[in-house]
Amino acid sequence: MLQKNDIHQADLKQSNNSVVNSVSQGEGAPVLMVHGLAASLHDWDDLLSPLAQAGYAGYALDLLGHGDSTKPGSLHDYSFDSVFDHMLGWINSLSLAGPATLIGHSLGGGLALRYAMRYPERARALVLINPFYDVKQLPPIMRTVFRRRLLNTNLIDKTPYWLFRFMIDISSFDVHVGQRQTHALPEHVRYQTALDYKRASSGIYNIPRAHLSWTSGLERVTQPTLILWGARDQTLDTKSFSRLVDLLPNARGHSFRRCGHVPHQCHPEQLNPLVFEFLNSLD
Repeated sequence: MLQKNDIHQADLKQSNNSVVNSVSQGEGAPVLMVHGLAASLHDWDDLLSPLAQAGYAGYALDLLGHGDSTKPGSLHDYSFDSVFDHMLGWINSLSLAGPATLIGHSLGGGLALRYAMRYPERARALVLINPFYDVKQLPPIMRTVFRRRLLNTNLIDKTPYWLFRFMIDISSFDVHVGQRQTHALPEHVRYQTALDYKRASSGIYNIPRAHLSWTSGLERVTQPTLILWGARDQTLDTKSFSRLVDLLPNARGHSFRRCGHVPHQCHPEQLNPLVFEFLNSLD
């Protein structure tokens, strides 16, 4: 028999026949978790159960083109708007009794910001982890790549798992951690990250192309917001995170010195307590 804190898996079929794969656990105030590009709901494996144990209802989804959710065959089906609409359909299906707290990483942070701007009455608070909210956060070479729509993704499709894994292992190597740990990311996270890269649709790499800057509308996001980021992020400009703290009317931030783009997976034992302290302050 399922207990209230057991993990529930669900596949929602939307009106356009797309499927949203998701998990939920716990009962209480709702917390919605949204992963970043080329990731999956497994990004939140170290947070979902602790949320349930702390008396919250945690929900996490696979975004369009990711994990076990629908993967459209046409590259033209991938845009920031299509991913947002896919997420919105999932949120609507939950029939939540009140506003939810959204936790978003990278692309998921941008999606959470848009949700709060469009539906302020439905967003109680935000936790943004290395959020992607402006194309200017990207390095110049990546901005050049994303300037045009990708038309041929054969190379991405044919990339084997072992090569994804090799690149992740190299990028997570940390000679400063000490002799007992040579990687910033634990083994199970590196395995899952490479798997998520491999099973994601190559069309998802068109999504950042349509991600415009929203800095002119951020003053409308008045919900309590916690911004967390890794000081060694090589994907997004780390100065942009403290800038976002200043742009949002009701935000505070914290930087993790030894983490990169994924502090929620790098050091959950340090990040999770800050999340719970923030959630408790809402009560």
